Amino acid sequence: MGFFTLLLIIIPLFIGAEVNLDDRLTPKQDHIIICEYRRDSTVLFDELEELGIEYILIASGEENAKDLSDAGYSVIHGSPQDMRAFERASIDAARAVITDAEDVNVNTILTVQSITTDIGIITLTDDSDMRSVLLDAGADTVLSPHGVLGRRLAEKAVSSFSSELTDTIELGSEMEITEIPIQPGNQLVGARVRNSGIREQTGANIIGALQLPPNPDAVIRSNTVLLLSGAHDELEAFDDFTQSYPYRTLRRHERVIIAGQGEVGQAAREIVVKEGLDVTTIDVEDHDSVDIVGDASSNKNLQAAEIETAGAIIVGLPDDSASLLTTVLARSLNSDIEILTRVSDIDATQKALSAGADYVLPVPRVSARMVVSELRGEDILAPASQIRLLRVPADPLVGSTLAESSIYEEAGYRIIAVEDDSGLTSTVDPQRRFTGDERIVLVGSREAIQEFRKQFNVSMIEPEA
Repeated sequence: MGFFTLLLIIIPLFIGAEVNLDDRLTPKQDHIIICEYRRDSTVLFDELEELGIEYILIASGEENAKDLSDAGYSVIHGSPQDMRAFERASIDAARAVITDAEDVNVNTILTVQSITTDIGIITLTDDSDMRSVLLDAGADTVLSPHGVLGRRLAEKAVSSFSSELTDTIELGSEMEITEIPIQPGNQLVGARVRNSGIREQTGANIIGALQLPPNPDAVIRSNTVLLLSGAHDELEAFDDFTQSYPYRTLRRHERVIIAGQGEVGQAAREIVVKEGLDVTTIDVEDHDSVDIVGDASSNKNLQAAEIETAGAIIVGLPDDSASLLTTVLARSLNSDIEILTRVSDIDATQKALSAGADYVLPVPRVSARMVVSELRGEDILAPASQIRLLRVPADPLVGSTLAESSIYEEAGYRIIAVEDDSGLTSTVDPQRRFTGDERIVLVGSREAIQEFRKQFNVSMIEPEA
């Protein structure tokens, strides 16, 4: 009887008992309240946690809220249009609200303002036409990840045809960093990093090529993206150096195909048209900016767009399966074309690369980077860039030299500059002994930079206002 009572009554009571997710929260101070984040929320959560930014997500979907809470994230179930949900999320101690609630963004903004007007509101939208409406409603900042992603893909495509340096950041009056893709036909294709002659002929330094730090014996290939540092004139000299061969002139009049004319595709088209390049667009809906009405993931429509003679294709479709199919078809129809693909699922990134894409941007990563950049004012090459910069105190190196430190040999990131009272220098002496008064500048992938912060427990130096 005892066994059956336990099996049939007691255990089901425990299993069916309602879990109050609020009870799982730890006290928060100076945190971020996130409302209805519609992208891969775990990407944003991981970014915030790695940077030491506390948060609480308000999710209206009960099952989704429980799943995220069970996974260890700070989530409560509630409606962002209910003042009580914000009170449960300790809005009186929060420093900002992020709302990604699509059609109810305005309602959410007005709900926050009915509680307090002393908190920053950051709103994400996939419709840039809503920007003025959201600002009028009370948002302090409106971010459009799809528009940024489309422009970034277009800038990568345009860099194949343009002589202008784009996407540089300044570390000091004498040092900048930029990414430059190496296109088919470039004189550097097939050269090893150590034999490229870039430093000798331009003054610029390769700080990343295929990996960080670059392997001196690595071979530079078509579509390799080089990460360079140097003075502005040195980076311009490198750009001239890579454009001094005929292929640049030959490629200048080639076309760019844009698959999809949603927010991503329209933003990409604006950049390509502004550059003066020919563009052919494909979309399932017929409107003014569409040249070919139909499915981009079909041989017929890609051939109608004359993909065999195009220089690049930007795949900006909202459905990942269609994007992957379009990528495969584009590569099969033109083995030399540059393919730049947008994906909605972070897990589709590697699939797109395997399908033949040269450059892939996932929406969740771009969205998370934009939010973090807005919150921290963090230095990045662009909100959609795969590369991150970090300024931190030289505490991990106190009493030692780079040559003695494991940092010197670490893969995935590299120290590119040292700053002290005398200023910033990009000449990093591996035998220099650090006192702890210096600041170091690292460059690396998101994952590598996060690992560095976790391993050495250092805080980013906030940029000056």
